[in-house]
Formats: sequence, structure tokens, C-alpha cells
Amino acid sequence: MKIVIAPDSFKGSLTALQVAKAMEEGLMKYSKDFIIEKIPMADGGEGTVESLVSLTNGEIVTVEVKDPLMRNIKGFYGLLGNEKTAVIEMAAASGLPLLKEKEKNPLITSTYGTGQLIKAALDRGCKNFIIGIGGSATNDGGMGMLKALGVKFLNKDNNEIKDGAIELNQLNTIDMSDFDQRIYECDIKVACDVENTLCGENGASFVFGAQKGADKQMIEVLDNNLYHYGVILKRTFNVDVASIPGSGAAGGMGAAFIAIIKAKLERGIDIIIRESKLSEKLKDTDLVFTGEGKIDYQTKFGKTPFGVASEAKKKNIPVIALAGSIGEDTDTLYELGFDGIFSIIDKPMGLEEAIKNCSELVKEATYRIINLYMLRERKVKL
Repeated sequence: MKIVIAPDSFKGSLTALQVAKAMEEGLMKYSKDFIIEKIPMADGGEGTVESLVSLTNGEIVTVEVKDPLMRNIKGFYGLLGNEKTAVIEMAAASGLPLLKEKEKNPLITSTYGTGQLIKAALDRGCKNFIIGIGGSATNDGGMGMLKALGVKFLNKDNNEIKDGAIELNQLNTIDMSDFDQRIYECDIKVACDVENTLCGENGASFVFGAQKGADKQMIEVLDNNLYHYGVILKRTFNVDVASIPGSGAAGGMGAAFIAIIKAKLERGIDIIIRESKLSEKLKDTDLVFTGEGKIDYQTKFGKTPFGVASEAKKKNIPVIALAGSIGEDTDTLYELGFDGIFSIIDKPMGLEEAIKNCSELVKEATYRIINLYMLRERKVKL
């Protein structure tokens, strides 16, 4: 019996690979005769680098970069096994987790460090890029990233404007003369799971500004500045980027990728499914285990378990999903490829205890479920 294990991470507790190993232990506790294939997954956010690196026998490369406040930190990117593909999580250089609560200020935070990661991968000889742009602490329209790649952003006096979003309203000229042209020789895919436009009520500032530290007054400033930025982008590159879904992703970084880098924005899970060759690995599979920290109605909007279940459903393979917690309105998931959704919690416990014992909880939940599944299989055969 072949079983594919393809979970996401349980954030704050286990990586996707650790979840997969715990599930494998649960299955092996029942029987060592199973043929098991572990495929640690992600959806383009946190954990994407580790998942793809482990799947391709690649390596994680550490690079000194600037954090959102332009302080030196150790960032990283993944170099896949072919040594030509780089996987970058922008949050590793420009993410919210890098800042203390009191440090959050999207007027001054910059994506410069993300550009440094891209440049480091170019210097390593990479020609293909997968860039996840979730979890940003920024609202600078990707300007910092582009600065690190040689672009100059000038005001009417031909002076460079400040880092961050604070002077985007003074932008007059985008000088591409020193831009790293190697970018245009590369295939760049951007993992983007939001369709927000650059500005307006559904734009980057109004939807995501508050979580990055902006109050109502600052949000108005940020939105106006991104609107002006969009005008300059359209004038310079003849792309009405402000109206394109996804242009508001990562504080407007989506707009920079669309208008200047000419990258393709895709759902993160679609990229990971393709890169992991999940569909091919599901051949002759009898059962699939997936999961993540929480499963609820939002799971169907491109989360890892949904992507895995969708692929399995095409081949009529049953799918079991495990979660730390199960939220509201999961009933619809049973019509979308899921055959069972189970919490790993086996008794009343606090969050701290659940996190501490997550590996064992995943293992034992998997063991209980495979017991029940195999009992059903035996009865079907009888």
C-alpha cells in the first residue's frame, strides 16, 4: 500500500518536514510494510525554502542583508538541487517577524534586503527564481528591492528619495541605467496569494497597513503615496499596474514585479505543487495524508491542504487532513477532495502543551486514523 504524506508546517511548532516525519512514525507504528513517500509542502509563505530545498537535495545559503529598518542581519535563500533555481521568502529579509511591535512603521520600512537576496542568487549563477512575498513589514512598492538591484528613484531635483514609503509622493523619475540586466535573463515566478490592487479601499495600505503598524492617518498617506507611485510606473513603463490584481501584494511589491521585473504572479500552492512534482508522485498512491496548524473555511482559498486534496481528487485518491485546530465552516471541504479532517488534540490541553508535544500528537493521531482506515479496508474486502 502506497501512502503519500504531504503536509504544510504547523506554524510555531513543527516544520513541514517534521510533520511529515511524525506522520510517517504513526504509519510505521501500525505497519512497516507501507510504501511511504514524504513530500513536505508549503504555499509560498514561511517554510517554502525549507520544503523545496529538502525535496531537491539543495542547500540553504546564508547572506548578510538589511532588515526592514536597514540594519544588518543574516538572511537566507534556498538553492535547489539543480543549482540554477533560487527560492526566496521575502520575509527572511523584509518580514514582520524581524521587528518588535514598537518598531513597526510602514512609512520607513524597506524591501532593500529582499533585493540583496535576489542579487546574491544572481551572483551565484541562478537563472530561475521562486519568490514568496507573504509576511512583509513594508509598504514601499518594492522600491527598496529595486534599489538593491541598481534602480534609482529620483525627485524633481534629481536627488534620490528616502527609503520606505515616506517620500514616494515625491518620486519623479525612475532611473534604470544601472539596473542589473541579468534579471531579464531569468525566469521569475512570484508566489502571491492575494488579489489586492496597489491602492484604494482594497489596496495594500487600507487592507494590510494596520498590521504593519499604521494608524488611520498613516494609512491615508501610504495610499496616496502608492497612488502617485502607480502613476509614475504607468508613465515610465506604460503599464497601468494599479488596476492589476496582486499589484498591492507585500505593500505594493507586486507592482514592482509586474511593471519592472516582468515577473509572473501565481498562487503559491500552484508553484509548489508543480515544483514538487506532486501530481507525478501521486501515481499508484492509495492514500494521502496532509495537514497544517489550522484548517477552516479559509483552507479552500489556496492553502496547502486544499491544493494537495485537489490534486488527489483528480486521481480519486482519498485524503486525510490533520490539524492542530479545526475552525468554522469546514463542511464544504468534504466536497472539495477531503475525506477526513481530524484534530491531533486527544485530550483537554493548553496551547503551550499542544505546541510542546505536537510531534507526538501528530504521530498518535496518524496511528489512530490508519487503524480505523485499515479496519474499513478489511471490511470492504470481505
